[in-house]
Amino acid sequence: MSRIRIKNFGPVKAGCTDNDGWIDIKKVTLFIGNQGSGKSTVAKLISTFLWIEKALVRGDYKKEWFEENNKFIKFLGYHRLENYIVSNEPRRTPEIEFQGEIYIFKYQKEVLSIKKINDNQYTLPQIMYVPAERNFISYVRFPKELNITSLALNEFLGVFENAKTAMKDSIKLPINNALLQYDRLNDNLNIKGGDYRVRLSHASSGFHSIVPLYLVSKYLSESVKNVESNIHLMSNEQAAKFKNESNMIMNNSEFTEQQKRLALSTLSSKFNKGEFINIVEEPEQNLYPSSQWELLKSLLTFNNYSSGNKLIMTTHSPYFINYLSLVIQANQIMDKGPAEKQLSKLKKIVPLGALTKSDDVVIYQLDERGGTISRLDNYDGVPSDKNYLNFELEQGNVLFDRLLEIEEEL
Repeated sequence: MSRIRIKNFGPVKAGCTDNDGWIDIKKVTLFIGNQGSGKSTVAKLISTFLWIEKALVRGDYKKEWFEENNKFIKFLGYHRLENYIVSNEPRRTPEIEFQGEIYIFKYQKEVLSIKKINDNQYTLPQIMYVPAERNFISYVRFPKELNITSLALNEFLGVFENAKTAMKDSIKLPINNALLQYDRLNDNLNIKGGDYRVRLSHASSGFHSIVPLYLVSKYLSESVKNVESNIHLMSNEQAAKFKNESNMIMNNSEFTEQQKRLALSTLSSKFNKGEFINIVEEPEQNLYPSSQWELLKSLLTFNNYSSGNKLIMTTHSPYFINYLSLVIQANQIMDKGPAEKQLSKLKKIVPLGALTKSDDVVIYQLDERGGTISRLDNYDGVPSDKNYLNFELEQGNVLFDRLLEIEEEL
């Protein structure tokens, strides 16, 4: 299991208060907290180190390349984190440690060191960072023709285009009983309901949010699922071809480092991946609570397609913790061997494909005031309802009670 430890990096100051500072990355990992607390910062760092480890194992780079001249900082620019690596306070210099499957990375005193920790067989992961800005892709009719400066959004757009053109039939979306259709002739995505058909660019903001996330997640998870029997190694011919083409990219002096990364990602997409690591910012964007539930069930189902898949999310929604509790509780009932009658009832609440074990879920709370991260407790395997998001819901009742007290004084 991969894990990360962070101190004094952007909004994350003291770091994780549990487990000697380590943040475990499980099959389902959720980060909650106020805006500016560092949820996306942690998710982006995880994405960055996972990508670097994959690049090292695959042979795109040698570890010395990252260790020399702080080239690691350039890779932080992919997610616009490069300014966090510089601290104006000498006593608060950034410290980051990431332990992957094969390598352990340590950034301390402005130096990155990389150590190989085992020679285990490595499953090549498909890593996808789904940015919060994904709505933009749906709103603009031809986003691929625009000069998008965000490298993360640009890469996501590229996968979105691949997923769109790979569509052969209509896709049933998890909300509104709607279908997603691709008009290949006019290069349009359309939303079709019972009595309407509208371009995605003209649809509601909820569709703008869910369509890119759902389409890309479905496309990549199914791609990994279809090649799971051949997940570990490229053929000798494939490996030689990859090495030759990657060397051409790396030796191209006209490419910036970021352009080289994007080119390598495009090149590697041609080869089989055995795991899908889906890192999603704010999946709840613009969605009604019941739609959030339907989306979460879909993401968990995709996550269960392969044993090595991981789903990492940042959220402001209290419903996501509550819905995860439902999924875990349903799995615990399933483990007790329900009879056919009870099983039928269970399926109507949670699809069996979305069931998730308690041990496979971890939730972290981030506090922007002290820059701390704490692991949310659970009771009998179910996430505690004593969490930051529920506290905010309760605060509304507290304020209402105060208003009643004022009214009684009149």
